[in-house]
Amino acid sequence: MAESLTTEDQPSTEELLARIEELERERRNLQDIIEILQEISGSLHFVDILQAITRRLGEKFGLDRCTIFLGDRAARTARLVASYEDPSIRNFQVELERYPEVKEAFRSGETVFIPDVRTDPRLKHVQGVLKSRRVKSITVVPIAWRREPVGVIFLRTFRAGPSFSDADVRFIQIVAGLSARALRNAYRYEKVLKHQDEESADAERSGRRRIALVNFIKRLFDAYMADDEKWGDSQISKTSAEELDRLVEIALAVLAEESKAR
Repeated sequence: MAESLTTEDQPSTEELLARIEELERERRNLQDIIEILQEISGSLHFVDILQAITRRLGEKFGLDRCTIFLGDRAARTARLVASYEDPSIRNFQVELERYPEVKEAFRSGETVFIPDVRTDPRLKHVQGVLKSRRVKSITVVPIAWRREPVGVIFLRTFRAGPSFSDADVRFIQIVAGLSARALRNAYRYEKVLKHQDEESADAERSGRRRIALVNFIKRLFDAYMADDEKWGDSQISKTSAEELDRLVEIALAVLAEESKAR
C-alpha cells in the first residue's frame, strides 16, 4: 500500500489558495482568448482586427499604452497600425531607432521584457516621458508568421499597476499567434477582393471599347450613306440582303455571348 501523506507533505492553506488563484487566472485567460477569437473572426480587414486586439489587451491589463507595429527584421522603420490609447492612429510611420526595445524584438524574434524602465540604459533618451507617464514596465511580443516577425505588440504598464506574470506574458504570446493567423487570412481576403476588382475593371474597359467600336462603325456607315445617294437596299439583290441580315443577327448574338462571358 502507498504510504499516507504526512502533515509535512500536505500543501499549506497558502499554497492551495495560490494554486486556486492560478487556475482562476488561467480560466480568465482562456475566456479572454475565446472572446478575442469571436471578435476578430467577425472581420476580414486587418486594421480592424489589430485595433480590436489592442483594445482587448489594454482593457484587460489596464495599460498605459498598447500598440501594434508592422515591419520586418531588416526595416529601419515600422508602421504603427493600431493603438489602444488613440484608435484614430491607423498608419503612422516611426523610426525604430526611437524604440530600441521594438527594434530588438523585430531583430531577434523574441519577447523583450523590461521590468523597470527607470533602470534600463536603452531608455535613457525617453526617461522624462516615461516618468511623466508613470510607466513601470515595457513588454514587446513579436507577431511571427512562419518564424519570421511581421509585427510586434508593444505594451506599457503603469507604475501603480500590477506587474506582468509569466502567465500574462504567455497569454500575450498566444494572442500574438492569433494575430498572425488573422493577418494572414485578412491578407488573403483583401488579395481576392483586389483580384476581383481588377477583373471587374478589365471587363468594364472591354465593354467601353466595344461600345466605342460599335459607335465608330455606325457613324462610319451613317457618314458613307449620307455621302453616297446611290447606297440603299434597292442596289442589292433580295438574296444578298437576306444574307446580310443573317450575318448581322449572328454578329449581335456573338457580341451578347461575349458580354456574358466577361
